Amino acid sequence: MQCGYLDAGLCGSCTHLLTPYDDQLAAKEAHARAALGDHPGLVWLEPVASAEAGFRNKAKMVVGGTVEAPTLGILDTDGRGVDLRSCGLYSPAMHALLPALAGLVTTAGLTPYDVPARRGELKHVLVTEAPDGGFLVRWVLRSTEPLQRLRKHLPAFLAAHPEVVVLSANLQPDHKAVLEGDEEVVLTERDTLTVAVGGVGLHLGPRSFFQTNTAVAAALYAQARAWADEASPRTVLDLYCGVGGFALHLAAPGRRVHGVEVSGQAVASARTTAAELGLDGVTFAAADATAVPPPDADLVVVNPPRRGLGPELCAALEASSAATVVYSSCHSASLARDLAGLPSYAARQARVLDMFPHTGHYEVVVLLERRTAQAEAGSEK
Repeated sequence: MQCGYLDAGLCGSCTHLLTPYDDQLAAKEAHARAALGDHPGLVWLEPVASAEAGFRNKAKMVVGGTVEAPTLGILDTDGRGVDLRSCGLYSPAMHALLPALAGLVTTAGLTPYDVPARRGELKHVLVTEAPDGGFLVRWVLRSTEPLQRLRKHLPAFLAAHPEVVVLSANLQPDHKAVLEGDEEVVLTERDTLTVAVGGVGLHLGPRSFFQTNTAVAAALYAQARAWADEASPRTVLDLYCGVGGFALHLAAPGRRVHGVEVSGQAVASARTTAAELGLDGVTFAAADATAVPPPDADLVVVNPPRRGLGPELCAALEASSAATVVYSSCHSASLARDLAGLPSYAARQARVLDMFPHTGHYEVVVLLERRTAQAEAGSEK
């Protein structure tokens, strides 16, 4: 993928962009294999490739410049805005929307935050795109002061851009490298964006986590579903379930699925999707996954943050009745550490999924089965 921003020295975020994509993918699988180490009998499935351009469903843009000429992109080494609206990682629909958002900055008089001077109001604009072309837009502000102006000009903006179905303001008053604050003000009638993934319409609220690459996320959920169908569990527990991506894709007649997520908003969204799909056997709870007692489920899905599960949750899985674990990880080092902390389970299959082309990051999902003398004898043949 050719990038004028890289050629001009304006942005170096895609650190592997000059490496041919097939070589990028091969290097990621080699890295994952080396990180996980030797697991007798482990079968590596073919990696899931991504589109090389237009794959990102999220734009996290720092707002710089002035009210009259705002920039949407990143900051340079002096803390000044660099405009990246034409970044090739975004879709044509995202490219069409970003100038309109910059125009709203001007129309509503939203003063970009000047990092060196520590003054101004608007810090970021965060945009999420659904496959059907709908958008969720969040303005990260220092205070409520601009809200009246934003509300005044919002009807005209939404009339001109009906593709924006959710718009909110997040308040982050502190001068520090934190993307968002704790308070969210939803400014539209709808408060969730529906993102269709593998036939499941997931509801994303302004603060909901979702994978950056929708197509690869669909492949991830499909892989977990295939493994679950092979294991035929009657009960499934999904820890760190978010808006229910894994849990809702693993639902099946006669199967009870329960998701656990610390975010109450994400749990509410997951329940909405389950209700829309008529999935009476799928339930969700807002709770800390690390505080869940030893799971009483046939299959457990874990999709933790980069830090991994940690010793306490590994111990809970060891003490559980789960015969199967599906572990999805965005950090192979913490995954390898956790696998060492799960000696009762054997890694049977693994797959790299390239959520983040042109970088060194990737997702890897592993199928773990509880060791039995018969299974271990079979794996050694």
